[in-house]
Amino acid sequence: MGIALPDTMTCVEISQPGGPEVLRATERPAPIPGPGEVLVAVEAAGVNRPDMLQRQGRYDPPPGASDLPGLEIAGRVVAIGEGVMDWGADDKVCALVAGGGYAQYCTVPAPQLLPVPKGLSMVEAAAVPETFFTVWTNVFERGALRPGETLLVHGGSSGIGTTAIQLAKAFGARVFVTAGSADKCRACEELGADRAIDYKTEDFVAVIKEATGGRGVDVVLDMVGGDYIARDIEIMAPDGRHVSIAFLHGPKVSLNFFPVMTKRLTLTGSTLRARSVEEKGRIAAALREKVWPLIGEGRIKPVIHKTFPLARAADAHALMESSTHIGKIVLTVEE
Repeated sequence: MGIALPDTMTCVEISQPGGPEVLRATERPAPIPGPGEVLVAVEAAGVNRPDMLQRQGRYDPPPGASDLPGLEIAGRVVAIGEGVMDWGADDKVCALVAGGGYAQYCTVPAPQLLPVPKGLSMVEAAAVPETFFTVWTNVFERGALRPGETLLVHGGSSGIGTTAIQLAKAFGARVFVTAGSADKCRACEELGADRAIDYKTEDFVAVIKEATGGRGVDVVLDMVGGDYIARDIEIMAPDGRHVSIAFLHGPKVSLNFFPVMTKRLTLTGSTLRARSVEEKGRIAAALREKVWPLIGEGRIKPVIHKTFPLARAADAHALMESSTHIGKIVLTVEE
């Protein structure tokens, strides 16, 4: 079922590995939903660091996924594959996808769809899936953050960081973040962070030791890696959990494991893109139950830094690489 669809669509492809300039608008056949999938007419698509890594040739899409970049979208259902029962034509949805988001149309496994949260625009809804899926599964599932505990987030002004601050505060945690300027730190504290630490002028280890009376933090969400991991371990509380989701400073580290043993720490991490449809569907269901009501009440909202039309995806990537943004960068898509 659905509406009459064009045979072709505009999309943005990676012409070759390289800088933002290798992103090229082109025409391709419009995708057709297979069994268990829906086709979404994309109105907005989020821009994320994994898109940049893929563009650079450092993060291949999983087997069977589109080679087009783009991991999160918002739009309207326009066609439904065999066996899909829970969605209908013209439903407003947002979704996590394994690729293909930089396009006018994108197929999505039905379990990965979510309704556009109450009160959000399509641009805001497109900024939700990748960061909210990532924060939920890493902070609240792998990191097991509980009310009354303390969370440290590196990269507090990023899309992941601004989401983690709001979710952790909504669920009763104390939040520390690091960020790279006074303006970014101010923005993090306005979102609810108890203390934002400018890593260019302050030592986050010393700040957290003083602020916690030497106890440290219960959970660390780390997208920096490298030398940060040893410093994180130094300020983790007994039975703390360290969750790695990216390695801006590199994946290889030298660690003293003695405090890991004496403080009974857990070091873990995850990636999201290659996980199964069933796993992503389970995360989607948890978000719909636990988080969507908070968004509907206005207690949590994605932070949008800037939007670009789809054809200017290269400019969006250049902005993300500059690290001057606070929150999310989103592409807007016209039919």
